Amino acid sequence: MNRRSFISLLGGAAAWPLAAHAQQAPMPVIGYLSAGSPGAAARLIAVFRQSLAEAGYVEGRNVAIEYRWAEDHYDRLPALAAELVRRQVAVIVASPAPSALAAKAAIGTVPIVFHVSENPVKLGLVASLAHPGGNATGVNSFQTELGAKQLGLLRELLPAATRVGLLVNPTNPLVEDFTKDVSAAAAATGAQIDIVPASDSHAIEAAFATIVRNRADGLLIGADPFFYNRRLQLATLATRHALPAIYGVREYAEVGGLLTYGTNLNEVYRQLGVYTGRILKGEKPADLPVVQASKFELVINAQTARALGIKISDNLLSLADEVIE
Repeated sequence: MNRRSFISLLGGAAAWPLAAHAQQAPMPVIGYLSAGSPGAAARLIAVFRQSLAEAGYVEGRNVAIEYRWAEDHYDRLPALAAELVRRQVAVIVASPAPSALAAKAAIGTVPIVFHVSENPVKLGLVASLAHPGGNATGVNSFQTELGAKQLGLLRELLPAATRVGLLVNPTNPLVEDFTKDVSAAAAATGAQIDIVPASDSHAIEAAFATIVRNRADGLLIGADPFFYNRRLQLATLATRHALPAIYGVREYAEVGGLLTYGTNLNEVYRQLGVYTGRILKGEKPADLPVVQASKFELVINAQTARALGIKISDNLLSLADEVIE
């Protein structure tokens, strides 16, 4: 072999690693579909990313995430889900239920990891909790199913209360079940429930005016991403109108809400990251049981209670997971 041929052969050998590198599988893409907005969900997205990183997937390094936000316009979700399908994502993370339902309707076989607040079997997302059986699995936080318990806590806070306002978003597909549960619980105790709808910021202002005009003794805020995104507005209005209110998750109490009872969303989003990582590694949603939230936390904002002139009973204080001073 002459020198020129030998050098040529070496050159070809040196090119092999480059060619192999060029043929590596492309970076997987996660589609993230949300009914809410990026600002309101920033902290939860950070938890999801951290959980993904612990599973070995770091955004921008070995995985990409395509975000689609409906900004509380649930009618946009089907089109956003279709966009992610066209993007050929490896898995779709959908939260909460309106997003999950839109993803399920738009997607054939792409894996889905969902967060919903009601039994996903009832919603038609999975065949069973232990054996989902299709292309979807995820977490049930039970938020929609906690209305009766929240009403009970509000009544314990306000033993003389006979009339309670219930703020709901009429565009949420789960609103009917939620209002039925709360109304049944109220009827069992002799309380009257005033159901007041709101699906935009102006409607929230009008809803509070209606609730005050009806002389409600207290207020229960329905579980809904639209309300979660406007938690500061809701907590501020409740204090301004001297209206004791209970909400679904601790983030409301952190911005001045009086009382919250519900699932810790940080744990929900950590689990979404865990399941997404497992699916990216090759596991099938059909084999991953739906995670059922098992711990619900009661958070009391003592500062808001003092501002409203409300004394928190020793029993409620003993039940509280946290009291914010």
